Amino acid sequence: MAKEVTMCSQLQQWTPVKETAGAPSVPPQVGYCFHSPKKHPWRPIMGYEEIEVTPMPSQPITNTMVDPCYTPAGMAAEPLRFPNLVTGFDRSPEHAARAALYTRYTQYEWNQNSIKNYNESDAKRNFSERVRNDIMRMLRETDEIGTQGQRDSGRRIGERITDTTFWRNEVSIEMERLVATCEKLNDTRRQLERAIAGIEGPLHIVQECLYHREKRQGLEQVHDAVEQSLLKEVAMLKECQDKFRNMLEKVRQQSKNCRATQHELETDMRNKEYALGIDNMCHQLNNFSKGLQFYAGIERYDPTVCDTERWAAASAATLQRSQSERAKAVQMLSDAENLVNVSATEIWDQWSNTNSAFTRRIAETIEIKNKLQLHLHKVQQEMFDVEKTLELLNKAIEDKLQPLRVAHTRLQARTNRPHLEKCRDEAQNRLVKECCDLQETMETLRSKIATAEGTHQTLLGVRAGLEADLRNKSTTLFIDRDQCMGLRRGYPVTAAIKA
Repeated sequence: MAKEVTMCSQLQQWTPVKETAGAPSVPPQVGYCFHSPKKHPWRPIMGYEEIEVTPMPSQPITNTMVDPCYTPAGMAAEPLRFPNLVTGFDRSPEHAARAALYTRYTQYEWNQNSIKNYNESDAKRNFSERVRNDIMRMLRETDEIGTQGQRDSGRRIGERITDTTFWRNEVSIEMERLVATCEKLNDTRRQLERAIAGIEGPLHIVQECLYHREKRQGLEQVHDAVEQSLLKEVAMLKECQDKFRNMLEKVRQQSKNCRATQHELETDMRNKEYALGIDNMCHQLNNFSKGLQFYAGIERYDPTVCDTERWAAASAATLQRSQSERAKAVQMLSDAENLVNVSATEIWDQWSNTNSAFTRRIAETIEIKNKLQLHLHKVQQEMFDVEKTLELLNKAIEDKLQPLRVAHTRLQARTNRPHLEKCRDEAQNRLVKECCDLQETMETLRSKIATAEGTHQTLLGVRAGLEADLRNKSTTLFIDRDQCMGLRRGYPVTAAIKA
């Protein structure tokens, strides 16, 4: 019984008690001693040993609350191993007690830490709430700034559209007037060209008459009134030609100036139309439009080249130049019309004093015309043959395309052979050679096509030259045989100048 009480007292909770001088000796150590791997600066090295406790015998008890060392029926206590905090250190039990029951903080510090956490939580929540309120205020301000900025930008773009439309309409009206003036200048230019060309016929007739009169023999070769009239007519016709040429050069120069001004107006109107299209598109954009994108740094890029004052001044200057050129053109039209009328009257008066024959010239012109027609027919036949050759060449190239597709398809299919099957065998070499031969053949055919096309273009040029020469000969024949002879018989000289 005493042994059981002693064993129970060993299992009771251990409390640190300072050893006295008369304390019993330390029981022998059993097991191994374990130490902490690292020293702690705030307490000494910790360590413990394992000791073996003798198990208690199994016996039933009626009340387990009487003594905690007893166990219920059917249970047996297993050997326990726990650290011996009293005898496990090679130092005094006071140190062991201090090491086992050491605490770092007090209850006051624990409460203060909770209060600190509460206060910090409240402060952070208040700060977060202020930040959220500031952010919401800033969001409202930025939304207002964005909306107001977009509204002002749209209004400014609308004003710009109105200004651009006004200047566009002004430029359009001025361009219509300038185009009408340019058409009149072109009509006058063509009239002067026709007048110059119309003088060539009578002048040629007069020169032919003088040439035939040089064949006279004997006394018939006299300087009579007919020859004097012919010489005077030659001088008068050349003088009229020089006047027409000078006026034609002026009209052409003025037409160039008007065309340049028209080009400026067209460019200005086209630019304004383009700008109107862009501004209308920009004016219709909103936050829900499609195709909106970000362009980094676009606000720092300044593509403008002038301000609104210079822009309006440039449009006004263009309109002023156009009006000035129109005024010059109208004055030149009047001068050209007066010159044509005066020259026609002079030619009409001088033409009444002369007469000549055109038989030799007409026959020569007819012969040249027939030869030109013969050469033109030959050239057209050659062009037809060249076109047939081009068709054959193109057909030959098309015939080579399908074999080339077959060779390419075979080569591509053979690229799918696995591993070592991808060998460069004779079939591979023949396919590659076939492709190269077909491509070389096609290149040769294409070069022949280029040569044939060049020949065709040359024949086209020759045909155009022959047709132009034939037209010139037809015009000369018409002037000599129909107009000039008819003019000398019926005296309609002014029809060739004022037509």
